[in-house]
Amino acid sequence: MVTPARCPAILIAAPASGQGKTTVTAALARLHARQGRRVRVFKCGPDFLDPHWHQLASGAPVHQLDLWMNGEADCAQRLHAAALESDLVLIEGVMGLFDGTPSAADLAQRFGVPVLAVIDAAAMAGTFGALAFGLRHYRAGLPWAGVLANRVGSERHAQMLRDGLQDADDWMGALMRVAPGDVATKASAPLLPERHLGLVVAHELHDAMQRLDAAADALAATPLGQMTLDDLQRWAVDFPPPAATSVAPLLAGRTVAVGRDEAFCFIYAANLQCLAQMGAQVVFFSPLHDAALPACDAVWLPGGYPELHAATIAANTAMQASLRAHVAAAKPAWAECGGMMALFESIALADGAQQPLWGLLPGRVAMQKRLAALGPQHLTVAGHTLRGHTFHYSTAQSSAPVVGRTARPQALPAPDAGEALYRQGSIHASYFHAWFASAPAAVAHLLGGEGVPA
Repeated sequence: MVTPARCPAILIAAPASGQGKTTVTAALARLHARQGRRVRVFKCGPDFLDPHWHQLASGAPVHQLDLWMNGEADCAQRLHAAALESDLVLIEGVMGLFDGTPSAADLAQRFGVPVLAVIDAAAMAGTFGALAFGLRHYRAGLPWAGVLANRVGSERHAQMLRDGLQDADDWMGALMRVAPGDVATKASAPLLPERHLGLVVAHELHDAMQRLDAAADALAATPLGQMTLDDLQRWAVDFPPPAATSVAPLLAGRTVAVGRDEAFCFIYAANLQCLAQMGAQVVFFSPLHDAALPACDAVWLPGGYPELHAATIAANTAMQASLRAHVAAAKPAWAECGGMMALFESIALADGAQQPLWGLLPGRVAMQKRLAALGPQHLTVAGHTLRGHTFHYSTAQSSAPVVGRTARPQALPAPDAGEALYRQGSIHASYFHAWFASAPAAVAHLLGGEGVPA
């Protein structure tokens, strides 16, 4: 019998992107984790990068929550499972609190999770109170935790911000603004550096844990950071037991090799979980550094940053040969976004330089200065519809056969829109990032599962 779960939970939101949500979420997770508390963190929306920081901070897997991509039942199951084993559940929002359909506010209201608003107060005083009031009261019935001021200039500035609040109980404290490079001692400096696809992932920085500890130390000086486990019970949420579900063992007895290294790192932890639930044995390899694939029945090349490692990819001719042998043996490969890019013949980099790639797919890709595509998408494969998203700065030109196209939610595929699904021999490839749990049978088709035509 599945039991109800009750656990303190907070959704960390903001009026817009760039306000400090990720820093505060990671700092709060690290602060409680290093005190011995069990913390589970979720990311609202289809984000690959923030979860790397949250996993390092909390010491636990981080899954995405999106009412469209996951579906309500999947979100309910993940939250209930986390609440059963945790002292605190944190959810980082996406963009602004009410941005998107569905929005972070929709998620908070659906599950009754109180919202903590993080506001960059660097260039404001009394308007801070107006923003806080608006976020709290814009939608009736929104669960509310309070507001935290970020990038505050001084103690006097913090007092001005606090004085502007209509409800003094909303005040959760202030994080001070510091000069760049001061991250070793204070947290509200640029803790999490960025590049064209978003945050630099935590494992690329040798001082990642030091940065998290600095953030946690700064947060520890605020009313929010000084809350005990008993204090946090004011934000306790009841997560009812979800309906029982099961995943058919469509990949039973099959070994799926998953590329994972600094160039191929856009992997939903929930996708690995789904593969295991389907009965697959998952093994990892480095497309950049390994000389050959491990023994496997299928390959998944996920997205990442092949454009930053194009020369290394091209130089690894042993891996190229191993992939060619895999495909020549009619073994399936699913190449997703950056994984697909590496399989083309060449890439034009942002500086105009041309770099050869592995050449398992005909055609080439070119980096752009602006986003080429962004947003939720769905893709029908073998009669089953996968949900997911697209997010890339490159464009592709290929003569490989197009066997499908993605479409936006509530839209039908069109020949001149969406992302192409290419098929070349046993390779399926697309810019589309798939959420495997939305259609395990489609994943089994891409990876050649039992009873599923390849």
